[in-house]
Amino acid sequence: MEDNKNIEPSEDHKMSLTEHLIELRKRIARSLIALGIGFSVCYYYKDFIFDIVTRPLIGVLAEKSYLIYTGLTEAFFTYMKIAFFAALIITSPFVLYQIWKFISPGLLPKEKKYMIPFVVSSTLLFIGGVLFGYFIALPPAFGFFISFNNKYLQAMLSFKDYLSLFVTFLLGFGVSFELPIFVFFLTKLKIVNAKMLSKQRRYAVLIIFLIAAVLTPSPDALSQILMAIPLMFLYEISIFVAKFAEKKEMVSEKSE
Repeated sequence: MEDNKNIEPSEDHKMSLTEHLIELRKRIARSLIALGIGFSVCYYYKDFIFDIVTRPLIGVLAEKSYLIYTGLTEAFFTYMKIAFFAALIITSPFVLYQIWKFISPGLLPKEKKYMIPFVVSSTLLFIGGVLFGYFIALPPAFGFFISFNNKYLQAMLSFKDYLSLFVTFLLGFGVSFELPIFVFFLTKLKIVNAKMLSKQRRYAVLIIFLIAAVLTPSPDALSQILMAIPLMFLYEISIFVAKFAEKKEMVSEKSE
């Protein structure tokens, strides 16, 4: 009798509930193993990663300034968080592949052809948003905050608070750069179209600034503007993406 654990779903094989659960367990186990290995490697290089994470802030701090920790275990758990977030980034392509392998048997051929471009483009846009935030937005934003230092007022920054701000800020930029992908699928679902997006541009600018205010953890206008400007550029790109999606849909309908 064939062992269920060795079942590999094929394109024409309809999986039972038990097989789905076995497949899900296998994909989760592989993802967790990869994450565990990534975490171990990242924790070994925690000081190097620490240097990368703190560089946008250290560049604007005065000489002989330090990050502090106020709890006995705070530094240890903060290093754990750094290693975990780094491992998530490093292992994300493998984890996404495991997700793809799990859901692909249930997709139609028409849906499958969009999956790989979607994963690749969304990953590149997310990384682009994170890099934009790291190199372009964070240094001037931190410089603005540190500029309030004077002989009576000196910043004593907790690394725990800094890490929370750093991660939230970069995640905000990464998510906001997914706008063209989001618009593409809204266009495919016929919820929006290129003409509507172009006509509603003035309202879109207002919404973009509201989104920037929500996604940026700091309340200053500088960081919100730094997020809103690329979002407006991405909105213009999204109009062309919507036109492309409409043309692809027309060609698909004619071929059918």
